[in-house]
Amino acid sequence: MRPKTRQHLSQNEPLLFERSSPGKKAYQLPQLDVPAVDAVKALGEEHVRDEIEGFPEVSEVEAIRHFTRLSTWNYAIDHGMYPLGSCTMKYNPRINEIVARLDGLAWAHPYQPEALSQGAMSIIAALEAALTEITGMDAVTLQPAAGAHGELTGILMIRALLESRGNPRRKLLIPDSAHGTNPATASMAGYQVENLKSNGRGMVDVDALAAAVNEDVAALMITNPNTLGVFEQNITRISEILHAKGALVYMDGANMNALVGITRPGDFGMDVMHLNLHKTFSTPHGGGGPGSGPVAVKKELEPFFPGPRLKRSVDAWIWNYDLPQSIGRVRAFYGNFGVLARALAYIMAHGSDGLRRATMDAVLNAIYIRKNLDRYYDLPLDAPSMHEVVFSDEKQARRGVRTGDLAKRLIDYGFHPYTVSFPLIVKGALMIEPTETEGKIELDAFIDAMISIAHEVEEDPEMVLKAPYSTRTSRVDEVSAARKPVLRWRPQPPAGKAAD
Repeated sequence: MRPKTRQHLSQNEPLLFERSSPGKKAYQLPQLDVPAVDAVKALGEEHVRDEIEGFPEVSEVEAIRHFTRLSTWNYAIDHGMYPLGSCTMKYNPRINEIVARLDGLAWAHPYQPEALSQGAMSIIAALEAALTEITGMDAVTLQPAAGAHGELTGILMIRALLESRGNPRRKLLIPDSAHGTNPATASMAGYQVENLKSNGRGMVDVDALAAAVNEDVAALMITNPNTLGVFEQNITRISEILHAKGALVYMDGANMNALVGITRPGDFGMDVMHLNLHKTFSTPHGGGGPGSGPVAVKKELEPFFPGPRLKRSVDAWIWNYDLPQSIGRVRAFYGNFGVLARALAYIMAHGSDGLRRATMDAVLNAIYIRKNLDRYYDLPLDAPSMHEVVFSDEKQARRGVRTGDLAKRLIDYGFHPYTVSFPLIVKGALMIEPTETEGKIELDAFIDAMISIAHEVEEDPEMVLKAPYSTRTSRVDEVSAARKPVLRWRPQPPAGKAAD
């Protein structure tokens, strides 16, 4: 039996300017029982604003309903799961939001003196200590403002270390399973990029790596687990190969959602890595921000951290600017503080056992989806899944249906689409990351929807090719839409009548 879709009616909503009628107000007050005052005379002409020409005039109920209706057009984490995972949006406990909005934290001014910032500085110190333990590294800086920013910081530190040894070297090795920001970071830091092809199991080919490492190689930038959701099982051997040639290993930690409390990158040979607090440790990241990209390093890289560094004096926290080998500031002030407060609240609320359980739930959820869908969608790799699973559209492509079509049909079932056509090394990829916060009922509803769509492809592929049907705008020409966006919805004319 097909699952019921989660459709609801969404009537056309005019702009407030179109609802406007002269003389309407959003309030009603009784007649004055005191003499009226001329605002210009009382306040001065320079303090009284002219009426805004063309400003919409609507009633209170019209204003409320307008914005409430608009809010229902957006998919939100409070509505349902995001199969594209922690990279954009997962559910985060509300307590973390409350903590970050405490007056003493939310209203702390970045220019206030150290003597008035001891609480905020204590939060920074506690978070650095927690992340150092979680990663198995020796030191952490919280200054970078996002993941790619942390990448650049880490690679600049590697360059500075190698320069101090007499040769910054010329190349960075980057597997094809790494995140797409890695090559951009390498180029910005002045390095050439050499790509490494994955083996048949979606992992780094150790023999090919060994052949590629020479005296020109500064470091390997590796994502682990990689973008295929696969853990690099030879990671210790990989780090040994690099270290034997005097090169370093940089780990993209965007997928720490699969490792926290289970294993530590510092223990399997990583020299420097970044974390995405807004992915792993609780900050809603949908819509582009804010983010935080702390960098954790082994001891030999610590002198090159961006300054200033937090330091404990006799009885207070201070900022230390005496850092002769520092790569310099990478951000004004010190990190995105609201994100730091949320992350520490998340870590402290979970504790070590809770963080481990969250990781295990994330991995379990991905495996559960894999086991329930592997009969219906192609699995391109014979390797265990971690926190995410990557299918391909190979079975559906035989009927002319591709991953983008499947994603659009999924909208009709009330779910946000999964990550489409990524990673690029899998043709027609469907990348699904359920995260640790989704329960079995929600996962089963998603699985039922995906199975139903697979059946539709076999029975009536044209139905999927024309989806979605429940959205306010039907399928568009995406190339034309990108080049000539039309931002106002226009209802279709009744059958037999021409459009305006």
